[in-house]
Amino acid sequence: MTAQENPADSSATTTPAWGAPYLLYLGNAPDDLSIKTARGLAYWRPEWCLGQFRGPECKSWLDLPDMGFAEAKAAGADTMVLGIANAGGIMDPQMVRDVVAALDAGLNIASGLHKRLASHPEIAEAAARNGRALFDARYFPLSISVGKGLRRPGRRLLTVGTDCSTGKMYTTLALERELRKRGVAADFRATGQTGILIGGGGIPIDALIADFISGGAEWLTPGREDGGWDLIEGQGSLFHPSYAGVSLGLLHGAQPDALVLCHEPNRPHMRGLPHYGVPDLKRCLEANLQSARLTQPDVIAVGVSLNTSKLSAQEAADACKAAEDLLGLPCQDPVATGVDKIVDNLLSCFAS
Repeated sequence: MTAQENPADSSATTTPAWGAPYLLYLGNAPDDLSIKTARGLAYWRPEWCLGQFRGPECKSWLDLPDMGFAEAKAAGADTMVLGIANAGGIMDPQMVRDVVAALDAGLNIASGLHKRLASHPEIAEAAARNGRALFDARYFPLSISVGKGLRRPGRRLLTVGTDCSTGKMYTTLALERELRKRGVAADFRATGQTGILIGGGGIPIDALIADFISGGAEWLTPGREDGGWDLIEGQGSLFHPSYAGVSLGLLHGAQPDALVLCHEPNRPHMRGLPHYGVPDLKRCLEANLQSARLTQPDVIAVGVSLNTSKLSAQEAADACKAAEDLLGLPCQDPVATGVDKIVDNLLSCFAS
């Protein structure tokens, strides 16, 4: 991939190319949620992922061989992806040192953190002296207008959540795969760093100035005339005090015809906020529908997606049944069971 091929590229004025195969950087990740970028790439694009780099205090891992920087380069890796996600998207001193070492070993660097790679002088200098590329998925160089709320053609589905990291990206990608399998035109529209790295393009919606979030969603899905679906990756939660603004802007700009609610059962509290509980499914869904009606009065919910990775098979089945009984919508885990019932309902509701 070259810098010019991706509109979200932070190095649009440079010529070095970057791409797979990848070494996934886990650093000293404290838990599984903190490596969601690496985990998403390993799950959806396993053919791109060659190995993982883990620091001495790393508490998480993937089903990939551990590799050092020089070892990964010798094995054919082209780019090291910073596969971690932390509050604020920052780079600590150890991560900076690791990035410099990887550049000196001949690897390009791709990052989904808020802090731009080249903002660290030592990283910029290492990239320059080694002729390596730096890619910041959360940097968007194009001009965006504020949202207008004008009706536009085409069908759009947005995933929403009770909290952060509940499976919105996984669900959206699974819906794309299932619709395409049925011969329905469908395109994943990435709004986060992991989705951009998986999909090869998109817009880092949480990196836009607040006034332009809804306009960014409109830019991402300008309308289509082929009868297909734009499947928009949701972000955050209306009930998360830190990220509700991004979630609301997406709801307004996406102008969704359909919503799928994503949830992780038994989560003890909102991510990073032990003093805030996870909202009730029914209350959360109604709040999202009400907010979406500002720009799409006819929006409906078509399904519920549960992340049941921490449940037994029976517990997962019971949780899906409980959600279906509560909301009257099909409920599935996109990884464990797929999304065929949700797509059945979507196509039934919008049959022409």
